[in-house]
Order: sequence, then C-alpha cells, then structure tokens
Amino acid sequence: MKLNRRHVLALSGAAAATTLFAPVLRARAAVPFSQPELPYGEDALTPVISARTVGLHYGKHHAGYFKKLNTLVEKTPYAELSLEDVVVRSRKNGDTDIFNNAAQALNHNLYWMQFKGGAAAPKGALLEAINSNFSGLDDLEKKMVAQGDKVFGTGWVWLVKDDGKLVITGMQDAGTPVAEGKKALVGIDVWEHAYYLDYENRRPEHVAAVLGKLVNWDYVSEQFQD
Repeated sequence: MKLNRRHVLALSGAAAATTLFAPVLRARAAVPFSQPELPYGEDALTPVISARTVGLHYGKHHAGYFKKLNTLVEKTPYAELSLEDVVVRSRKNGDTDIFNNAAQALNHNLYWMQFKGGAAAPKGALLEAINSNFSGLDDLEKKMVAQGDKVFGTGWVWLVKDDGKLVITGMQDAGTPVAEGKKALVGIDVWEHAYYLDYENRRPEHVAAVLGKLVNWDYVSEQFQD
C-alpha cells in the first residue's frame, strides 16, 4: 500500500509516542517496593530464633507486608516515594492501611539487618551513650526486656536515638520511631509470629535472648553515628 504524507506523519507520531511513554509505562509496571534479601541463611539465628520461625517470619509475614503495600499504593503518589517517606506521609495523612503495611515492611528491614554479622559488642560513641544514659549494656537490655513485656498485644520495643540521647520506647502494632522523625537503632518484634513457635508465651525470655545473643551492637554503633 502506498503511504501518503498523512499516513507517514501518523505513523511517525505513534512511534515517537511509543518512545516517549515506554519508560514511563515500564516504571509504572514495576513493583515500587521490594523486600530486601535476608542477609544470612534462615538457620543463622539458631538456636535463639529457629529456621522455621525465620522462614515464616521473613518469608510469609514480612513478604506479605510488601505485597499488600504494593497493592495499596498502586497508581497513587505514594508509589513514587521512598519507603521511609511513605511511612511518614501516610501517618500524617491518616492512611492507616498504607501506614501499617509500610511501617511493618520498614520495621522488619531494620529488624533483620541488626543481626547481620552476628553478635558483637557496642563501641565508640554508642558505648559512651549507653554508659551515659544507662548503667551499662546489661542495664539497657534489662530495661528493654521490661518495656517489651509492657507492650499490650502486638508491637515493638525500640532503642531510639532522640536528639543525641538514647531512649527506650514500646509501641503497639506497626508503631515505629521513623514516623516521628527519630532514628531507630534496635527494634525487637514482640508480635507473636516473631517468637511463639520457639518461646510460646515467654516473651521476656525471647527479648532477652535476642538482645544478648543476636544483636550486632557493632552494626548499631555505625547506625548511631550516621
């Protein structure tokens, strides 16, 4: 078929539009938030946290928050933000479902990373802050265990950097210091999915074991100085 000038212009315009919009369409089709890979094997935290618990906690619960979040933010401005910004803005805007899933996705990112490299002692500025704000690391850990036991139902116990000081706080459900503009240094998950297979209803025992045998305080020291 012989193409006249109008056909050529139409085809050229269509080709240009395809070139112009293809990257945008690909970006929109991509999943905006991806669950980070577990930074060690599922059996790396045994016997404090069993491989079975890690498999369910990371593979089902953590993955589920990302899946639900991506569904909720599809075709919304939230899909263009960082995960941290989604947490802050959804809390401010009262978008409860988005906040809950974004906060839990972020909380668990922090949770798994604090065990990377294995248990290690605090050092430097963090050690100085621990000794200044508490009577040493043992005292800090005891206070975190006590605070974790006070969280009613589900939630988290956090060690937070707040204006250069260390603060322990318990938060229910998906609560996170990030939503309040504070630095989360250590977060212990006290939802039952984090410990019930291994500790049944002995939550304080779980929190004490995680703090004393799993947390890489050397890694936390680096986060404190950021």
